[in-house]
Amino acid sequence: MNLYRFLLHSSWVAIALAFLFPTSIKNAEAKTLTAEQKSKVRETDRDNIKLKKEVAIIPQEAAKLGGIVSLSPAPSSPDNLPVPSTPPLPASPPELLFPTKAEEVQIRQNQAITLQQALEIARRNNPQLQTSLLELERSQALLRESQAALYPTIGINGSITNSKSASDQLSVDSGVAPPLSDKARTAFNGRAEVNYNIYTSGRRAASIRQAEEQLRIDELSVETRYQEIKLQVTSRYYDLQAADEQVRISSAATENASASLRDAQALERAGVGTRFDVLRSQVNFANAQQDLANARARQQISQRQLVALLNIPQTLNITTADRVEIAGLWNQKLEQTIIQAFQNRPELQQRLAERNIGEQRRKFALGQLGPQVALVASYDVLDQYNDNVGATDGYSVGVRANWNLFDGGAARAQAAQAKANIAIAESNFANQRNQIRFEVEQYYAQLQSNLDNVQTATGAVDQAVEALRLARLRFQAGVGTQTDVIAAENDLTRAQGNRITAILDYQPRVRKPTTFCLC
Repeated sequence: MNLYRFLLHSSWVAIALAFLFPTSIKNAEAKTLTAEQKSKVRETDRDNIKLKKEVAIIPQEAAKLGGIVSLSPAPSSPDNLPVPSTPPLPASPPELLFPTKAEEVQIRQNQAITLQQALEIARRNNPQLQTSLLELERSQALLRESQAALYPTIGINGSITNSKSASDQLSVDSGVAPPLSDKARTAFNGRAEVNYNIYTSGRRAASIRQAEEQLRIDELSVETRYQEIKLQVTSRYYDLQAADEQVRISSAATENASASLRDAQALERAGVGTRFDVLRSQVNFANAQQDLANARARQQISQRQLVALLNIPQTLNITTADRVEIAGLWNQKLEQTIIQAFQNRPELQQRLAERNIGEQRRKFALGQLGPQVALVASYDVLDQYNDNVGATDGYSVGVRANWNLFDGGAARAQAAQAKANIAIAESNFANQRNQIRFEVEQYYAQLQSNLDNVQTATGAVDQAVEALRLARLRFQAGVGTQTDVIAAENDLTRAQGNRITAILDYQPRVRKPTTFCLC
C-alpha cells in the first residue's frame, strides 16, 4: 500500500484554498486533490476496506484453508528484489578450516532460502546434532557388545618350539645318558577351547536390557536435539524476517519524514509556515534516518546469526524467501492438546527409559549374589618331531560353577544405589509431566489473544494510514500543525511494527515446535 500518494498535489493550491476557505477544512481536503489523486485515494480506500474484510474473516477462512493465511511479503533482500530460483543448499565448511586471508572470509554470495530449507541445512550441518548421532552409534555398538553374551566364546592357540635342554647335555657329558640324547627337539602344541555361560542369575539379560534402554535414550536425545535446533533455527529465521520488515518500515518512515520536511519548507517559502515547523521536520527526518541505519545493522546481525547457526561457508550470506504469514491455527481442545503433548514429547519417554535402566542395574547387581554356571570344552593336540611317534590329542568337557557367597555387602549396596536412581527417575518423570502440562496450558492461553492482536494491529495500520493522510491535508491547508503530522507518522510506524510483531508471535506450530512436536 502506497502511503505517500497524497504528497503529489501542489502545495500552492493548498495554500490558496486555505486563504479562500479558512473555515471549511473538509472542503479544503476535498478540493486540494487532483482527479488523478482522487482516483488513487478511492483505490486506497478500496484496498483498506478489502484488507479489513480479509482480516475480519481470518479465524473462519484460516480454518477452512487448513490454517494458512498469507498477510504480506517480506523478502530480506536489501532492495526487495524478486527472489531468484534457489541454488543447491550449501554444505558445511571443513571442521578444521582456519582462514588466513581476507578473501576467504569475504561475503561473495547472497542466497535466499525458505524456512524448510533452513531446517534441512541445520539437520545436515549442525555440529551438536552430529554429536548426538555419533552418541547414538556408540550406543548401538554397546548393545551389540552386550548381545555377544548370548553366544559362546571360541578360542584357539598353538605354538611350535625348538628347544635343547642344558640338563640333557650335562647328562650326556657325564656319561649318565646315552649319546645324541641331548639333541634339539621340535614340538607343536595346539589347543581349542569353547566357553558358554549357561546360567548367570539374570546378569546377562539385565545387561542386554540396560543397553537397549540406553540406546532408546540416545534415540530420544537425537529427536530432542533436533527439535531444539529446529526451534533455534525457526526463531532466528523469524528474527531475520522481523528485521527485514523493520528495515521496510523504517524506510517508509524515512520517506514520510522527508515528505513532511518538503511540505514544511514549501509552506515556509510561501510565508504561511514557520521556521519552527521546518526544524521539527528536520529533527524528525534525522531521527528516521538513524532508525533506518539501526534497522539495517540489526538486519545484518540477524543474517550472520542465522549463518553461524546453520554452519554454512563464511563467504555466503542468507536472506529469507518466505512471506510473513500466520503459520496455522490450532483447533483442538486444551485437554486433547495436553494428551497429545504427553504422547509426543520425547522427554517423558527418556525419563521412563532412565527408570528402566535403574531397574536393570538393580537386577544386575543382585545377580552377582547368585550362582554362575558355564559349559567348558577343550581339545588339545601335541606332536614332537623326529621322535618316530605320531601326533597325540585329547579333550575335556565339563561344567564350571561359581557362587560368591559373601562379598562384604558390595552387591546389595549397588542394588540400593540403583533403587535410588529409580526413585529419582520417577520424580523427574513427574516434574517433566507437570512442566509439559504448564507449557501447553500457557501456550494454549496465548493463542487466541495472539490472533486477536493480529487483527487489532492490522486494523490499527489502516487507521494510522488514514490519520496520516488527514494530518497531511490539514497541514498543507494551513489549519493543522506539523506536530500532528509527525505524531501521525510515528503512530503509523509503531502500528506497522506492532502488526509484524503480532504476526510473528502467532506461530502455533513453528514458533515453539518442542511444545507439541508436530512439525
